[in-house]
Amino acid sequence: MGERVSDNMVAMNPLSLTTLAHHMVPVEGGTFQMDEDYPVTLSDYLLCRYPVTQTLWREVMGADPEGLYFTGTDRPVERVHWYDAVTFCNRLSEACGLDPAYIIDPDTPDPHNKSKYDDLKWSVSLVAGARGYRLPTEAEWEYAARGGKCSQGFEYSGSADLDEIGWYDDNSYGETQPTGLKAPNALGLCDLSGNVWEWCYDWYDSFSFAPQSNPVGPYHGENRVRRGGSWSRVPVYARVSRRYGWLPGRRSLNLGFRLARSL
Repeated sequence: MGERVSDNMVAMNPLSLTTLAHHMVPVEGGTFQMDEDYPVTLSDYLLCRYPVTQTLWREVMGADPEGLYFTGTDRPVERVHWYDAVTFCNRLSEACGLDPAYIIDPDTPDPHNKSKYDDLKWSVSLVAGARGYRLPTEAEWEYAARGGKCSQGFEYSGSADLDEIGWYDDNSYGETQPTGLKAPNALGLCDLSGNVWEWCYDWYDSFSFAPQSNPVGPYHGENRVRRGGSWSRVPVYARVSRRYGWLPGRRSLNLGFRLARSL
């Protein structure tokens, strides 16, 4: 069990609009075995050091997400569904003078969404070549969580000991914790294992087990990918190789997201 974090504690390097550019970490591309046996090659990209915080969310969106449960300026935002996350990315891009990464149409049902249970089904498409903020692809998330070209083969993101780098059910005291208080991984990225699950762009499905370059996931599906485990889950969920899906229109008090950008 780690030292209990006070609600008044502030992360060492808080994430906000004024500090965001500083916290976008360059990830040198390369080839790796995704899920341990699926060859993927990635180009260079940027990934945020921390998951999106409540401070950054409020600065961009003007209010808390619906039903935010654990409040605190440097805590990760939660209770955001996948459509909230891509909407945030576009608004952030516009605020920073960047071309939005998504075309979003809430009034047109997405023909690629095959779920019987997702009530929203907004049409969302990725703009090729856009340099705005976006969700990482599942491959980008896993590559960075492993440490990219600096990977040491750890089970979790930055260590074989989850207590060193992540918040999970045995050390979180039953709630999210401020970002950046645990040790970073080899790339300087924090909270990839534990604290909150993180949305990825991709639809969730089985891999094709064929070499791919910069994959963006299946053409259609029922769930979007979430990665990393959370404050409420046992360690196995925080492994860098573990994959899970979640309905894109569903919120949870242990689910947030992290920002990426193409280079």
